[in-house]
Amino acid sequence: MSTTGHHTPHKIVVIGGGYAGTLAANHLRMRADVDITLVNPRPEFVERVRLHQFVAGTRDATVDYGTLLGEGIHLVVDSATRIDTATRTVELASGRALDYDYVIYAVGSTAATPSSVPGAAEFALDLAEFEPARRLRARLAELPSEAAVTVVGGGLTGIETAAELAEQGRAVTLVCGRTLAPSFGAPARRSMTTWLTRHGATVIEAAVVTEVRPDAVVFADGSVRASALTIWAAGFGVPELAAASGLRTDALGRLLTDETLTSIDDDHVVAAGDAAAPSGRPLRMSCYAAGPLGAQAADTVLSRIAGTEPAVIDLAFTGACVSLGRRTGIRQLARKDDTAVKAYVGGRVGAAIKEFTTNFAVTRIRREARKPGSVLYVKGGPRLEQPASVARP
Repeated sequence: MSTTGHHTPHKIVVIGGGYAGTLAANHLRMRADVDITLVNPRPEFVERVRLHQFVAGTRDATVDYGTLLGEGIHLVVDSATRIDTATRTVELASGRALDYDYVIYAVGSTAATPSSVPGAAEFALDLAEFEPARRLRARLAELPSEAAVTVVGGGLTGIETAAELAEQGRAVTLVCGRTLAPSFGAPARRSMTTWLTRHGATVIEAAVVTEVRPDAVVFADGSVRASALTIWAAGFGVPELAAASGLRTDALGRLLTDETLTSIDDDHVVAAGDAAAPSGRPLRMSCYAAGPLGAQAADTVLSRIAGTEPAVIDLAFTGACVSLGRRTGIRQLARKDDTAVKAYVGGRVGAAIKEFTTNFAVTRIRREARKPGSVLYVKGGPRLEQPASVARP
């Protein structure tokens, strides 16, 4: 990559090649004098919002990075084990170390299989990442179609997984700790329940699984339900890299930042996506937020290189989508603060909107590779009045 003048290029290491990290890497190319390295544990990009389809065998969920990354970005297939802020190096599992001037911390999120639920870690499978999703797909392939499958988690991942399997005629039970799709409005929730029930799924609300056995799940009231395969889709965790690097995190492990996404401990570490906790008030973990946060993190780094004041987060939510099998979907409308309204779009139109949104997440990354700085998103979301509300040391 060309450099301006005779300056040494600014070395930027992006840790994590998901929706946030890949877009951030492309966005950084707005400057010519940058040396960008993207570190990711896999050689391919994973469309996480398609993993329920991958599990059900209706779609692949990987994309070649060669089609996504702009010219000059170095892809290093490895895992970051520590960010050494004193020497400004990123230590990798292979033993390599990468020097940096700035790090973009975009490690994303992982499954949160609770250690407090006996048997969950041993006997339940998840689909929060590609490798466990592949294991789950293999297990499903071995399972007779009439075998009882339990999906634990009434959020969007659980609903989409249960719906995909129910549409294929599997005997699915969806267990919601509280209510089905708590972030959606009541009319949309009713529509989901109707669809699932019509397709033979059992929806159990206000129920908590307290134990997972190889062939059953146990509820808080002591009742036992047969389950040949239990899928855990309740909640997310985040990698422990920030904490392992001595950087302050929130209770879940997300990197604590100010409203410019800069670590409260180090101006040379900027976060994006699911692993960021701006002012201790993270945005909803979502593909929707990941792209804009990736662009924002890159802009913050570019501002610091230029010696200008980075902008604060300005992202508005517009709602969320959920797919119900391959032909139905729901687009829940929301206020800019991400609270649902009664209105939603369902049926085939809802499915088309969901498919467009899923495709757009990847299209946006490709477009950013061709034309850095092209990313657009809805602004005007409510954030804090004081941008730097988390005190720096």
